[in-house]
Formats: sequence, structure tokens, C-alpha cells
Amino acid sequence: MHFAAYVGLLFALLASLFLAGLAAYASWQNREGTLPFLERGQLLNAVLVVFSSYLLLIALVGRDYSFLYVFENVDNTLSLLYRITAFWAGRAGSLLFWHLIMAVAGAVFLFTRGYKSLSDQTRMLYWLLFYVVQAFFLLLLACHSNPFIEATPAPGDGLGLNPLLQNPGMAFHPPLLFLGYGFFALPACCALACMLAGEPRSWLRVCRNWILTAWAFLTAGIILGGWWSYMELGWGGYWAWDPVENASLIPWFSGTALLHTAIIENRRGALQRTNVFLMAGTFLLCVFGTYLVRSGVDVQSLHTFGSGVVATPLTVFMLGGLAVSLITVLFGEKPVYRALSGFTSRQGMLVISAWVFLALGVVVALGTMWPVISKLWSPTAVGLDPAFYNRVCLPLFTLLVLVFCICPWFGWKEGIRDSRGAAGTAGVFGGSLVMFWLAGIHIPLALIAASGAVAAMASIVLLMVLIPATRRTRFSWGPHLVHLGLALMALAVAFSGPYKEETQATLHPGESMQVGHYLLTHQQLSQERSRAVLSYRAELVVVRDGEEIGTVRPERRWYPNSRNSFAEVSVIPGLGDEIYATLLGYDGKDGSVTISASVNPLVNWLWIGGTLMSLAPLVLLRRNPEPA
Repeated sequence: MHFAAYVGLLFALLASLFLAGLAAYASWQNREGTLPFLERGQLLNAVLVVFSSYLLLIALVGRDYSFLYVFENVDNTLSLLYRITAFWAGRAGSLLFWHLIMAVAGAVFLFTRGYKSLSDQTRMLYWLLFYVVQAFFLLLLACHSNPFIEATPAPGDGLGLNPLLQNPGMAFHPPLLFLGYGFFALPACCALACMLAGEPRSWLRVCRNWILTAWAFLTAGIILGGWWSYMELGWGGYWAWDPVENASLIPWFSGTALLHTAIIENRRGALQRTNVFLMAGTFLLCVFGTYLVRSGVDVQSLHTFGSGVVATPLTVFMLGGLAVSLITVLFGEKPVYRALSGFTSRQGMLVISAWVFLALGVVVALGTMWPVISKLWSPTAVGLDPAFYNRVCLPLFTLLVLVFCICPWFGWKEGIRDSRGAAGTAGVFGGSLVMFWLAGIHIPLALIAASGAVAAMASIVLLMVLIPATRRTRFSWGPHLVHLGLALMALAVAFSGPYKEETQATLHPGESMQVGHYLLTHQQLSQERSRAVLSYRAELVVVRDGEEIGTVRPERRWYPNSRNSFAEVSVIPGLGDEIYATLLGYDGKDGSVTISASVNPLVNWLWIGGTLMSLAPLVLLRRNPEPA
């Protein structure tokens, strides 16, 4: 199977290179007759990649250790679910999965009304760019990250999957990210093609659904990654500003900025070049994220994956893509210039939001790459701790929340469109400030962010009540659902971060520890052994005000294959406080345990808000593209 799978990749690579050259020639000579050939070529490409991917999946599920990739990521004790998820656990498999998504998406795009509405010249330029992107990924797979290398002789067992990845969240977190990355490739190529063909406004109409879907997948992947970090790593937080976390957040910032500036182009025809560059840049930042995670570059991450063999090709691709994007935007079709309204207008608020998102992206990108940048003047790499990101990014996030409060009340022209709603929102903000202050929330950023989140939610309700047009169609209230989700997340961050209460103690059976208003009493330490893992589990009863509210059972698991021990946290969830417990250590002789326990206020609203943000774009999808 190794040979057949690898040949499938090679044929796809050769086909992509040939078809890219054919598309370039056809565009130059204006040979529209080659279009059917280019389109059928994408179907062939997709079939070949699906074939190779299927063979790898069969090898993983069947524990075929003659595949080196299977040997490195699977063992005889691994369940079916995690044998499947091992497909994207390693560098080679994740690159193949990313390309699989792009190839299938490209084939599906062929049959959409949006694609058929493009001019022949635009379609040929699109295929030129899209085949170049596919050829690059196939070249990486064929030459640098081949998942079909044969292990000889075939071993009887494998090394197994990293225990940290044996979590249901990791079954869906990476695929969601790669779906977002892969779907962004298509509108990026389409945007550049439309600009080159002199149709700079066509691509937004054609790619609207692809952009929204990609953004929704990327958002869901980031939220699920935060939940995995919270539930699996045992440190009690959900975002550590680790380079691997930042890798997906950076393109999310640029993609979110694009969603705001695209509204201006749709309504006023302005910012056409800006949007093309943002679209291309968002996809390149997805590649940059892969560079951070899979290239082995020294960014001082706690969980990077991969070596440096793909660093150079990824760097060349990013620089080449940036050059093509800049040349296209600067020297492509010049759109008609349309002036923007001032900052006291809806356009102004959208521009401010976009600039803040871009500023966040720049800060996070520079901070993530600082260990590499610092080597220019320092003999050793210098990293930036989470405190840097919190000092710089949290004020910008708070500014965004405040913008969301006031943006709905500005008209597209200068001025307030409904003074009652604006006054009501301001009143809610002021009242929330007083209420939270009296409740003991005295940290300035947390106070402003929480009050702004409540005011943003109030502004959405007032908007629906005072301006009936905003609730007539799903396209009107869809964006407000996204902002509602973001407001819920802001409220959760404002409370769960600075107002978390945490205690660590060593307890013998019958002893108790106090965490905030909660009393945790250690009952017993039990042991459970299976073929794959040895687990020690503590059992603690949680009481508040004399009433038992539940039991937490944190574990410490020892994995013989990897010879590592990992914590499995236990929680008592709630819409108010969540009790979070981690087993740090234990003594099997006397049953004593060392427990880290915390009370995390409102943390579950983070997942509720994130879920709402991820699902809300789906109500904005259109069955047919808008007319140009």
C-alpha cells in the first residue's frame, strides 16, 4: 500500500504542476477552451488525494506498522477513535489532511453558482493560483513530510499517540482548524484572480459562504482548543499565549478584520484593495501558523510538533505569496476610489474594529516570534511571558467590547441614528459599572470589560426593540448573534481570570481544604489498571454552606509506553462557579493526595459564547450568491 499511496501523491503533484502551467499559458493566450480540462483536472486531483488519504487511514485503523507514520502514532492499546485521530496527529498526516480539505473544497467549488458566474479569464487565473498552492503542499508531502515511508522490518507494536492528544477535544480541534485553513485558500486565490482579471468586486459575492464557513470552523477550533487546554493540561486556565495557541489566533484576527471591512465594500464599494490583501494575508497567516507549529522554529513553545525540515519551503512560500499579493494589489485593476465617512459613523466604527483586530494580530505575531527576533542582538533567545500579552492585548479587547456597544447606534452617514438606544446603552453601561463596583470588582480592565459586555448585550436587545428592521431576516440579526457570543466571552474572561480562587494542599483521608466558599473533603484514593494506563484517582466531596453539591474525582495517569504521567482534571460545572480539581501527587501507602483546587467564576460562559460565535455565521450563509 505504501507504493500505491505515494504514487497517488506523485500523480497529483505532477498533475498540479502541469495544470498550473497550462492555466498560465491559457490566461496569457486567452484560451478559454482549456477551462474544461482545468476543471476536470481538479476532480482528478481530488480523487488521487482522497485515494492516498484513504490508504493511510486504513493503515492507521488496521495498525499496519509497516507504515512508519503508523508506527510513530499508534500502538496496540489505542482505541479506534484515537487511531483515526492519529491521521492528523503528526506533521506529515496533518499536512496531508490540510491538502485533502483543499482538494475536495476545490472540486466542490466547481459546481457552485458563484464559480459559474465568474468570467472565463478570472477562472483561468484562479486555477493558476489554486494549482500552485496545491502543488506546494504536494511537494512538501512528497519530498519533506512523506506519510507513506515504509518501516522495515515492520515492528509488532507502535510508539503510540501522545497521551495529551488522547482526549475527545483533540478528535475535533485540529480538524476544525484545518477546515478553516483549507477553506480560506479558495477565496484567497479567487480574490487575487478577480483583481488580476479586472473584476475586483466579484470575489466577495462568490466567496461569501466560503469565508463565513472558514471563519466559523477556525473559531470553533480555537474555542475547542481552549477547552482542551482547560480540561486536559490541568493548570486551571484556558489560554497561556503559547506559540501553538497563537498560531491559530493570528489568522483569526486578520480574518475577523476582513469580515468587518467586507461589510463596507458590500455597502459602499470602498476598501476593495484592502479586502483583497486581507483575504490573501489571512491564508498566508494560516501557513505561518503551520510554520510555527510544524517547522521546529525556536519559539519556545511547550508543545510544538515537528522538526525544521519544512521551515525553508514554508518560508519561501510565504514570502512568494506575500510578493504576489502585494504586486496584485498595487498593480492590478485600480478600483474606483470611494471616500469613507468619518469615525462617528457605522463605517468609522467598522474601520476602528478592523484596525484593533489587526493590531492584536501584529502584537501576537511579534510576541510569538520574539525568541527568533531577539537572536538578532542577543546570543540567546528571549521569550515573552503571558503577562506581556495580557498587558497589551486585554486593553485592546476591552476597546473592542466598547466599540460593539456603540457601533449599532451610528448610521452609515455621520451621527447617531437612534438617540434612545444610544442613551439606553450608555445608561446600562453606567449602571453596570456601579453594580460591579459595589459587588467587589475593582480591577479597572475587568470592571470596564464586564460592564461593556453587559452594555453590548443590552444594545442588541434595544436594537431589536427600537429598530424592527434588524429582526426581520436572519441576515440582519446574524452578526448580532456573533457579537452576543463575544460579549458573553468577555464577561467570562473578566471574571474567570482575575477573580479565580485557588488553593493547594496535601490531604489524608478525612481531611479538608477550603477554597473560597467551598469545602473539599478527601474520601479515598483508588487505583485502576488497564493494559494502556495505570490510574490513581482521588475522591473529594464538595460542600458549600453545609450542603453537599457534588464530588470531584481528579486522576493521575501513568502511560507505560511513553513513560509519562499526566493529570486528568475533574470539575463540578455551573453557570456561576465551577469547581476545578487537579491531582498533583499521591502516596499509595497512606492514601494522602496533593490537590490543587480552584473556583472559576463564570468560566462556562466562555464555552457558551464561543459556541454561539461559531454557529452564528451559519445563519448568514446564502443559497445563491448576491448579484454583482
